[in-house]
Amino acid sequence: MMIVDTALERREREGRPIRVGLVGAGYMGRGIAQELLTPIVGMRLVAIANRTVAAAERAYREAGVDAISSVDSVAGLERVISNGGFAVSEDALLLCRADGVDAIIECTGEVEFGAQVVMEAIEHRKHVILVNAELDATLGPILKAYADRNGVVITNTDGDEPGVAMNLFRLVKMIGYRPVAAGNLKGMIDPYRTPETQQAFAEEYHQNPRKITSFADGTKLSMEATILANATGFRVARRGMYGYRCAHVRDTVHLYPLEELLQSGGGGGLVEYVLGAEPHSGAFVLAYDDHPTRRQYMSYFKMGDGPLYAFYTPFHVPHLQVVSTIARAVLFDDATVAPRGEPVCDVLSVAKRDLKAGEVLDGIGGFSCYGTIDNADVVTRDNLVPIGLAQDCRLTRAIVRDQPITWDDVVRPEGRLADQLRAEQDAHFAEVVHA
Repeated sequence: MMIVDTALERREREGRPIRVGLVGAGYMGRGIAQELLTPIVGMRLVAIANRTVAAAERAYREAGVDAISSVDSVAGLERVISNGGFAVSEDALLLCRADGVDAIIECTGEVEFGAQVVMEAIEHRKHVILVNAELDATLGPILKAYADRNGVVITNTDGDEPGVAMNLFRLVKMIGYRPVAAGNLKGMIDPYRTPETQQAFAEEYHQNPRKITSFADGTKLSMEATILANATGFRVARRGMYGYRCAHVRDTVHLYPLEELLQSGGGGGLVEYVLGAEPHSGAFVLAYDDHPTRRQYMSYFKMGDGPLYAFYTPFHVPHLQVVSTIARAVLFDDATVAPRGEPVCDVLSVAKRDLKAGEVLDGIGGFSCYGTIDNADVVTRDNLVPIGLAQDCRLTRAIVRDQPITWDDVVRPEGRLADQLRAEQDAHFAEVVHA
């Protein structure tokens, strides 16, 4: 973190701030805009794209910026940026194509549209920051492959739990300990929650009921765990994870058999979550070391008797912590959290209620299905529909509640880029594995 702030200060002195384009001006997008327009030293939010321009303008005005230019061409956008202005547009692809943008934040939470934006940004050699767990969990590995070919960084963000956990994971490895588990702190999960049950809560916090539903029904948790799994190589011990309840995150050192942590995934580790644990926010990593002298030191510094130690961060604030992710990507080619190769885990679709033949699935945060994590080889073997691709698929037969949905059960919409990329992902990593 300290090297990042120094580098940003240098960019500010040199008059070369990182120029950021934001796609998506919903709840989280507006929070990010507010932060970047504080302003942050060495960084400028030069453009916001949203399908309704009024929402993009609102994001700027809430941060105290009134001199806003609406643009509908790359040339117009580049002109505004070169003049030190602030631009809005309903065309997100303009931001991806403009020379005056160094990095794109994709913040829509949409899989199909997000895939289009990210592919365009990568093609034009923009670094990509995903505040879009839905897209990352579904297509992250193949998007990372495209980014690598084009010499740019794609990363999920610090401040969301996968980024927070990955920072801890890297710290644990750097100090010579072995990470053996990592995950989230969660207050509750009810897979049968719907936008109707979550409407009042969503209104209270000025959020989208579907987004809140995806938090409550466990889908978002599974997507975040998948992002972390794909970055660390950790797997799940069982479908949906254990999800033990405990009083404090420090208690995680007693929840899992040590043999399972050390042997899981062929020497990898587990992605997990705990319910109801203080401090009720943030992420944790369990580290292993059995050296007797090192254990004495850890005991002296109140880390416990070992050989497992709980490292945790008691907060996550993505609209603030995204700053470090942007800077690390642009200035140091360093991804906060990104797939390390082939998919390790995936998020499958499960019926939220009894479904009838002919019904059209409404996808993430809807009334028809929820997502739950499993190991990627199981999802592939059983031909299961990833939750990120479930929306608008039409059922060919009835599905009972809590039954996983397979590709044999649905007809998918035609012409989706996300389906094309998913097929590429499957083929690409099958070739890598068998090479």
